[in-house]
Amino acid sequence: MTDQQFLKALQDAGLLDETAAAKLGREAALSGRSAEELVYRRRMVSDTKIAELKSGILKVPYQKVDLEHFENQLLELVPEETARTYSVVPLGKKGDLLVAGMLHPDDQKAQEALKFLARRNRLNLGVYLVSYRDWQEIMRRYSPYRSEVEKAVQAFSAKPGGVSGRVVRLEEGGEGEEAPVIRIVAGTFTEAVQSGASDIHVEPQENYLRIRFRIHGELKEEASLPVELSQPIVSRVKVISNLKIDETRIPQDGRFRTRIFDRDIDFRVSTFPTPLGEKVAIRVLDPTTGLRSFDELGLVGKSLEIVKSGLGKPFGMILVTGPTGSGKTTTLYALLKLLNKETENIVSLEDPVEYFVEGVNQSQVRPEIGYDFASGLRQILRQDPDIIMVGEIRDNETAGLAVQSALTGHIVLSTLHTNNAVGVIPRLIDMKVEPFLIPVSLNLMIAQRLVGLLCPGCKVAEVAPPALQKVIKKTLSELPPEVSGKHQEPFKVYHAPGCPRCKNRGIVGRFALYEVFQMTPALEEVINTGPTAQRILKIAKDQGMITLRQDGILKALAGLVSAEEVVRETEE
Repeated sequence: MTDQQFLKALQDAGLLDETAAAKLGREAALSGRSAEELVYRRRMVSDTKIAELKSGILKVPYQKVDLEHFENQLLELVPEETARTYSVVPLGKKGDLLVAGMLHPDDQKAQEALKFLARRNRLNLGVYLVSYRDWQEIMRRYSPYRSEVEKAVQAFSAKPGGVSGRVVRLEEGGEGEEAPVIRIVAGTFTEAVQSGASDIHVEPQENYLRIRFRIHGELKEEASLPVELSQPIVSRVKVISNLKIDETRIPQDGRFRTRIFDRDIDFRVSTFPTPLGEKVAIRVLDPTTGLRSFDELGLVGKSLEIVKSGLGKPFGMILVTGPTGSGKTTTLYALLKLLNKETENIVSLEDPVEYFVEGVNQSQVRPEIGYDFASGLRQILRQDPDIIMVGEIRDNETAGLAVQSALTGHIVLSTLHTNNAVGVIPRLIDMKVEPFLIPVSLNLMIAQRLVGLLCPGCKVAEVAPPALQKVIKKTLSELPPEVSGKHQEPFKVYHAPGCPRCKNRGIVGRFALYEVFQMTPALEEVINTGPTAQRILKIAKDQGMITLRQDGILKALAGLVSAEEVVRETEE
């Protein structure tokens, strides 16, 4: 299927408009990538919908892969190199029939490769079309992390002088791709991406080297290695991050990009000296996890309507607030995605640039050379911007410049550290912003928290215990009857004990709780006549604002998140 045929099919199905299709066609021609790959990468259309559409056009049946019951021994039937080169995977074996999945069933070379494998194994061949995500999930099964690490550790220990830390001369590029330390480091990065980890921690302990991944907000040990590997592994990470190997006394920061599972992944590296050696923290920046739609984030209902209304205004500030690690930056990117049009000049200041967004002019601040948010914001105004994104308002000067930018006809997106949306206005005043400027420059205040998204494969409903029943009843009583009336006592909540699908964690990702507060004439009057927290909160309630606790309880009753975690993460 050519790019033109693919894009036309998306238009005919109402999944893509003509302007977006034309833009994708141009970008595909210039970049050398297929239009289908660009659509997948930017998550413009659900991969399932694409698969169903292609199935109808190519007359090849679409098969949803049952990953929970997928047998890893099937991988022996199709070599990894073949699977990756031709985008094919084994789905099953029934007697003398090999059932294969193809991402591009119209690819003649892929068909020939599968026929050759079937003949070699004396099997008949049955073919289904599979979605891009299912193909990727099966591809990840080809690289089991723990067994690879064990082999590399054995190879390391078997070499003469292996304990000296000189097995791999990292400053000279090592002993080739098969060097044990290189394999361990490469395998660790691959496993982190496969597991959906946001961070990797390499931590020297007294008797061993601990490698932990942060997955869905929780740290979990993934590997324990001989203590002799500490220095070589840290050195390898420093080499690929372009850091000084011989400097172990002070912290260093670096960054590198590599391609894993056909995606460009960025890694931010930070070293930290400890008495037992250097600790390394690595942030994993996977574009497929960072660029999400509002539905995927958890912004729905009335809150979403208010946000879309605020984004439609020609100028003003939209501030996202919450503690560190609450997903503020991801929400900013979702806002940018909605605003990102060919007619708009969008310029961002970030520390650092976490995800690259096509069409947005992104810049990373460097405070060590005097290029901080304040100085960068002054320069941005000379770039003829329509929309400005500032990673964070940290000081009085940046706050003042952001307000001035909003007043002069720009949309300004940024983050702020406060506990809730109501706290934004007192915080701005505390940062020396004149109160009379706030109503005319501020459009929206968005607060958020992250909680675990329950696994749909193992979650079960239970009647909430008495204490939780009271909390739910009190929370619902403060909501409009058309919302609270949908839920009757006794209230049921959900728990997920764990299953193979979620790797026995009980959660399959994280979901945001939101509260959205907008500027109104009533709020403007409060700001101009003495904005206390109590008066601002009253206006918010009069607006019918859904609070973090209320949003969380509604999502808990819908079976999306744990009610206990909602109560723990939100205020009364």
